[in-house]
Amino acid sequence: MQVNLLTSKEVQKLKISQENAEREKKFQELEDYIENLNCDSSMLINILHKAQDIFGWLPRDVMEFISEKLKIPPSQIYGVVTFYNFFSTKPVGRYQIKVCLGTACYIKGGDKVLERFLEELGVEAEEVTGDGLFSVHPVRCLGACSMAPVVLVGEKDFYGRVTPDGVPKIIRKYRR
Repeated sequence: MQVNLLTSKEVQKLKISQENAEREKKFQELEDYIENLNCDSSMLINILHKAQDIFGWLPRDVMEFISEKLKIPPSQIYGVVTFYNFFSTKPVGRYQIKVCLGTACYIKGGDKVLERFLEELGVEAEEVTGDGLFSVHPVRCLGACSMAPVVLVGEKDFYGRVTPDGVPKIIRKYRR
């Protein structure tokens, strides 16, 4: 029995075609969502949230796609995306770690907590780890000042009174 191995070029082409197929599925999912809303431009923020849920962030071609579908100028979409801090125009990790640097959190060591996350993960702020799992984002206030310093992972996992020594434990929870 003879086994034919793929060359590195063939493997690369296969990876690219798989990535393109996945991306096409994502665009189709977004298009279906928009069509179910009857292309109503008053739903722009909802559509942007859905697009970010699907793609993980809002790349230029996704914003242009939405622009075409809603017949809204791309500049208007970009303006909305950059106005609200919950939209991202850069890739983000599967788990976004937001470290509060508001006054209460900063005074209680939020900056040291941020430094420890960056050190443990080997990234700069706003950068994605090599495995795509994490990105760390300094933020101004998470609204939980009585529990300072505060960290939010994803949309709902709050950690209060975080110390630099507690950072590795938080990271381990999401690596599983």
